[in-house]
Amino acid sequence: MPLKVMLKDKHILITGAAGFIGWRFTKMAARLGAHAIAVDSLPHFLSHAEHLPWPDGVAMLEREEISDWLAARPKVDAIVHLGACTDTMLTDRETFRHLNLEASKTLWRFATEKQIPFVYASSAATYGAMESGFSDEPRLIPSLEPLNPYGESKQQFDLWVLEQLHLGSTPPVWSGFKFFNVYGFGERHKGRMASVFLHAFDQIRQTGKVRLFESERTDILHGEQKRDFIHVGDAVSVLRFALETPIRQGIYNLGTGQARTFNDLAAVAFRALGVPSSIEYFQMPRSLSERYQYFTQADLSRLHSVGYKSAFQSLEEGGGRYMRQLLHFAETGTAPELFD
Repeated sequence: MPLKVMLKDKHILITGAAGFIGWRFTKMAARLGAHAIAVDSLPHFLSHAEHLPWPDGVAMLEREEISDWLAARPKVDAIVHLGACTDTMLTDRETFRHLNLEASKTLWRFATEKQIPFVYASSAATYGAMESGFSDEPRLIPSLEPLNPYGESKQQFDLWVLEQLHLGSTPPVWSGFKFFNVYGFGERHKGRMASVFLHAFDQIRQTGKVRLFESERTDILHGEQKRDFIHVGDAVSVLRFALETPIRQGIYNLGTGQARTFNDLAAVAFRALGVPSSIEYFQMPRSLSERYQYFTQADLSRLHSVGYKSAFQSLEEGGGRYMRQLLHFAETGTAPELFD
């Protein structure tokens, strides 16, 4: 029987803990009584602390110290590996190799040696332009063709993990998750890589308009490009499920299973802020157009098959709440309680 990790009193190593999803998972784990060991770079720790306070009792570990720390054989009951370079516009493959591939291998090997559960973040960027379907069946993973170096690095680790499975060199419980488009409060530090929701909020407040990419395809109207948008609270709930429930080992999609248009997203933002809709479409940069995904939608069949049945928030529910949280923070400087 696979290990079951209830978070209370467990020592959970969380990489990328000062990141968007990582901070939210760390907060949840600490609230449930876990001993969270937060790993990230010092600048990320400092910038995050400016507006989102760290929960009491969280131990912090600088990213470059992780190898020496692991060599000391610390007490760790599980690893949640969310740390990565996620810049889809970056073309430096060496950066991705170091941060997204080799660092991930190091943590996997540690979890295998210590025989502790390992949960990690993959990405829907591994699918590339596969608009015919987004199945996470293991047999299909080798055929995926990512459109950028970030997606390539995530694909490379997924393939390496499957090789370790065939070799029998795995942690006792492990799962990877192909995150689709995650949004929610706490992502401002991501800058240009933040969700379109955050950019829409800023643009509406500054100009009363939302700017969206034009479509370069004749069969898709401007703003009708589609993404599977998932609220960060739902993403964290799935990660918690993966640790606390002994699910079948494998790599799973993590989205809502329902693609929505960018026009839909803009409509939610305008409505939540009480502003009349005004959208300006503009040409996407040449550097992006060749690597642009026009459609993403998670196939959740396998996630449902291992027992995850909770409903995901709709774009209207999750996005509307997010807009109101951003507005409250902008007007008061007070961050909302983030238990959703």
